[in-house]
Amino acid sequence: MNGQDILFRLKRLNEIQDAKEIRQLTAALFPGSHCPLMGAMMAIGGIEDAIMLVLGTDECTYYTKKATIGGFSFHGIDNRCFSVVLNQHDVTFGCKNKLYHAFDELVKEISPKLVFLVTTCVMEVTGDDVDSMAMELNDKYQIPVLPVHTEHFKTENHLPGVRDTISACIPVMKTGLPVQPNRINVIGQRLGSFRETETFHLLTQHGIEIGMMLPGGTSLEAIQTAPAAKVNIVVHELGLPLAMKMQELFGTPYVMFEKYASPERILASYQELAGYLQLDLTTELEAKYNACTEQITAAKAELSGMKYIYGNTALACYEYNAFLVSLGMEPQLIQTNEFPGQDNEFVQAILEKYNPYVTKTANITPLQYVYDELKPNLYFGHEYATRLRAKGIALVHDSNLSSRLGFEVTEAVVTELRRAAAEAKELIARRVS
Repeated sequence: MNGQDILFRLKRLNEIQDAKEIRQLTAALFPGSHCPLMGAMMAIGGIEDAIMLVLGTDECTYYTKKATIGGFSFHGIDNRCFSVVLNQHDVTFGCKNKLYHAFDELVKEISPKLVFLVTTCVMEVTGDDVDSMAMELNDKYQIPVLPVHTEHFKTENHLPGVRDTISACIPVMKTGLPVQPNRINVIGQRLGSFRETETFHLLTQHGIEIGMMLPGGTSLEAIQTAPAAKVNIVVHELGLPLAMKMQELFGTPYVMFEKYASPERILASYQELAGYLQLDLTTELEAKYNACTEQITAAKAELSGMKYIYGNTALACYEYNAFLVSLGMEPQLIQTNEFPGQDNEFVQAILEKYNPYVTKTANITPLQYVYDELKPNLYFGHEYATRLRAKGIALVHDSNLSSRLGFEVTEAVVTELRRAAAEAKELIARRVS
């Protein structure tokens, strides 16, 4: 195996029309993709009143219980995660009787306020009508029972599990609530805490209160009263289906406000949000925007010409790469599982100057050969910094971006880029000497 052979298998950015056309470096992926069941755990763990009832084989239910014991905000072995373990008889003849018996025990012992009924791959293959079962259980016990499907064979990673879990909350929301002009909901906070962000502090300083945060820490009551918010902030695209459905059913508008790197994009999101909330943020936004643009101007000379390979980061892939290109940096290879289309503005911004290779994420082992072929200066994402340095490559860290939103993202990104660029130049100088 060599770098040329690996790159020969890949397509360039301008050759891709659909995410299915993104090729992987080898037949096997390491460490591989996470299951949507993991995404469901992440989302349900942040809803304090919610019970997770997993319907699946012993492998899936063991994994879920073991994982929730150690994390995902479920708090120990006696936590809010329960299982209905299916055997060969249930798979062949259906699981309805076993599920209803288990649910009756759950109600008598726990008295849950909200239950997410989470299916796994086997259930999706056998075709049991879990949605109708959830409706019957809902009617019988007068408890919200929300079905969530986490079939792994249809997904690339765990994020659909998060998306589908939060989208399943729509039936719990109440209609006819008066709109609170100073309240917002935050949808899609996948990593970190929104309460630690620049955006949170700026809004709360102007009297804005936070209603539902889904995922990221909320309650049944907050979900029920979510339609009372003036506007939804969507901080990751996985929250978009829920926001669109809330707009359709309740008339709640939404603002896309992801972890953008471009200060122009951040300013536009702030201005749109301020418009809905009738806030005058002109002074604060101008000061933050000007500080960012000055920082960028100072950094361009140091970053121009830097070649890089992009892995998995906390930022939006194509927007981030378009921003890096605007700094004069050259993308050689982009790792991603998604493709928004050739007409996407960020894809077009990249293609105006460069046409990088594109491959699927989560396969750093064969990348070692690609490094030797492309000889990048920087690597973005999860890798071993020591191993990269041995090849003359500096690692760009993004661990401090999880709880950032707004202009603070740009500031943190540019600061880290300048540090990594200086390290890369030092590595080059060592090799020359």
